[in-house]
Amino acid sequence: MSTYVLVHGAWRGGWIWKRVRRELQARGHEVFTPTLTGLGERSHLLTPQVNLETHITDVMNLIHWEDLTDFVLCGHSYGGCVVSCVADRIPEKVSALVYLDAFVPENGQSLHDTLSPEARSEQIEAARKVGDGWKTPPIPPEVFNVNAGDRNWLERQSTPHPLACFQQPLRLTGAINGIGDITYILATGWSPSPFPQFFDAAKAKGWKTLTMPCGHDVMLDQSEELTQELLTIAERTRAQDSRRN
Repeated sequence: MSTYVLVHGAWRGGWIWKRVRRELQARGHEVFTPTLTGLGERSHLLTPQVNLETHITDVMNLIHWEDLTDFVLCGHSYGGCVVSCVADRIPEKVSALVYLDAFVPENGQSLHDTLSPEARSEQIEAARKVGDGWKTPPIPPEVFNVNAGDRNWLERQSTPHPLACFQQPLRLTGAINGIGDITYILATGWSPSPFPQFFDAAKAKGWKTLTMPCGHDVMLDQSEELTQELLTIAERTRAQDSRRN
């Protein structure tokens, strides 16, 4: 049995993983899909004080109180910022790290630092117009090329996201580099995407890389294929552990 911690992206919640979660659980694995503070069923906790550090603490607390170790940690989109910081703080507990069409800023960079000036300005202006200056409205599913059958549901489920999460720099010590199995998965079925830069950087670092021909919300568009990739990653780390022992 393997353990997975799957971290959603901006405007989403733990609900986004339900198909993958069910498929992994049906195979006997333990799966945690925390909803970050201020989002999804925790949207009543949304305040201007919620930032990246809040969300890092959400995941760190889950790991602590569930007493998790030797788990696959996966972050989607904005969740890449969260899992980078979590993995950097407790690399000894992470058996494999997965970035799913995700942001991977360097130490001292914020998510906004990796966006084009135009995209950054659009988010700030949207927050000013409809988010009291501090929360960003969900981006329409069509922009991410979400499959047509899920678009209305995704639009109903998504909630505003704190702008501060995108503006707070990551603080990394470099301990994350001690994780032996890191994978970057790029969704190639939508454009323009800010993620090819991170895919290219992952290849340059020697991480494992692969592509999936779908929209940004891979867990909706290709849930079965993503489940299989996550199973493969866990099996690979178990095989590596067996060889070492």
